[in-house]
Amino acid sequence: MNCPTGDKLSQYVDNLLIEQEHVDIRTHLKSCEDCMHVVNAFTEEQQFLKETLQTPTLTDDFASLVLDELEPYGQTAVRKKRSPWKRMTLVAGAVLVIGLGTTLHPSFAQWIGGLFSTEQVDEGLRMASDAGLVKRINQEVTDKGITLKVEDVFADSSRVALSYQILNEEGKSQDSYIELTDSKNNIIASDQNGKKLDGLSMGWSEGSDYGLIEFSLREQDELEKVTVNFDIVEVNGIRGNWELEIPVDLKESLKNTTTLSLNDAKTSLHGITINMKEVRFAPSSNELLYETSFTKEEQVRIDEKIKQLEEKFGEESTDSFTNFGSAIQYHIENEKNQAIYHHNTFFDGKGHPSELGILQGTGQQMGQIGHNAWNESFIPQKEDTKLTFVLDGVIKTVPSDFSIKIKPNELKKNPVSFEYEGNNITIKKAKKQSMYSLRKSLIPIKKETMFKIEMEGGKEVPSSDLGAWVLVDDKGKKYFTYPSGSILNEKDENGRYKTTIDLVSYDLEEIPEELTLHLLSVTRYYEVKDKWKVPLYSSN
Repeated sequence: MNCPTGDKLSQYVDNLLIEQEHVDIRTHLKSCEDCMHVVNAFTEEQQFLKETLQTPTLTDDFASLVLDELEPYGQTAVRKKRSPWKRMTLVAGAVLVIGLGTTLHPSFAQWIGGLFSTEQVDEGLRMASDAGLVKRINQEVTDKGITLKVEDVFADSSRVALSYQILNEEGKSQDSYIELTDSKNNIIASDQNGKKLDGLSMGWSEGSDYGLIEFSLREQDELEKVTVNFDIVEVNGIRGNWELEIPVDLKESLKNTTTLSLNDAKTSLHGITINMKEVRFAPSSNELLYETSFTKEEQVRIDEKIKQLEEKFGEESTDSFTNFGSAIQYHIENEKNQAIYHHNTFFDGKGHPSELGILQGTGQQMGQIGHNAWNESFIPQKEDTKLTFVLDGVIKTVPSDFSIKIKPNELKKNPVSFEYEGNNITIKKAKKQSMYSLRKSLIPIKKETMFKIEMEGGKEVPSSDLGAWVLVDDKGKKYFTYPSGSILNEKDENGRYKTTIDLVSYDLEEIPEELTLHLLSVTRYYEVKDKWKVPLYSSN
């Protein structure tokens, strides 16, 4: 099936779909990591709303007041959560908001050279601007005294990026934010055959003179031309009609990209096979393409474990958020053996894997569990240098057989602690909570009840990450949970990184005397001591 819309994924999280739609999306999520990320983002948003918007009593006119203010609320809520410069990635109509670091918000007068020469874009775009590869087009459309102006365009094999402004009648810059998620505004890119391209991202800044529109081309082949269409019907609360068509010729741009085959260089370690495909050097990014999969022996073992979980807890609980799969940790060195890029690396002072020099990355499941095709892009080097890929470790998300019993009503006096693969966790609370949701898909506003288990503790590094959980009551009934939590870069008194885990279920109506928590999936990290290296340059 095609990727579901954002509304469908939101309804999936809210359990508002009919049974067949729910099953179809659950099946789709097994093979689409992009949609899985979106579902996880909606789940965290739902958890945030339910915790922060609950109130013990409401006035009689509460519903009417909320409905009157619903649209402004939606916009304000997004902006309060924005960091100085934000990027919003839309996948098949859904939204994932990712913060990008920045320093200042220069005024228009300071932005000599346009947006692509400032700190508000990534270093790859700044390097392309410095190389003179950004084209000024100054296309604009005006309605209701508001002008939408597209100033600069950049394109290479990895992306098309456009900077834009919103101007008032005096030509002064207005807030550059354009609502795309809950409005009829559309920004669409299509190839030379009229096929729509996914992978739209949008950047903006509170009080900024500019906005950024970007389309990823990293998964596209045989592109010659991209046309970006703006169909905007509302800007800063003003209804109107702003339409622009921006043609982008890629023929010349693609000549600036060099592609090197890695000849399927392959190795297998700790049950994971790594197959290197190719590396691409473009003006705004370096891209590394490779695949990971379970070895045949590991695949047989994992398939059997998954089958056992499905028989015990059902396919829905086992498949929804377990994300069984494979990945790797690596760095890339220059000729001086200096690491200039890091992927999934445990740095000192951090409780979780981090990146260095990475721009973005995608993974696509190739049909069989654990077989993934990866495309990861990095900031280009300013000078030509021979780069080498160095494998540091492998990552496996596999079935778990850990479980622990709790008595919810006794946790306040007698918390339950456990240790599992470097995680030292205490289950502190398990209680029902009532809340009112303001999510649009739940209009009319409903009072909901959830059962929430709260845990906290410490985590060794590197140690396993705990994944999906299912609850079983004392009568054998099973309850699916939505997990969330955090790993801080702050250590506790035992030198472990502070950790929280929350499990939420919306189906448990009565609190049982005893519950068993079953951990369905766990992510494990395996260091590679004898480093495997692959040259990312031609030996000729």
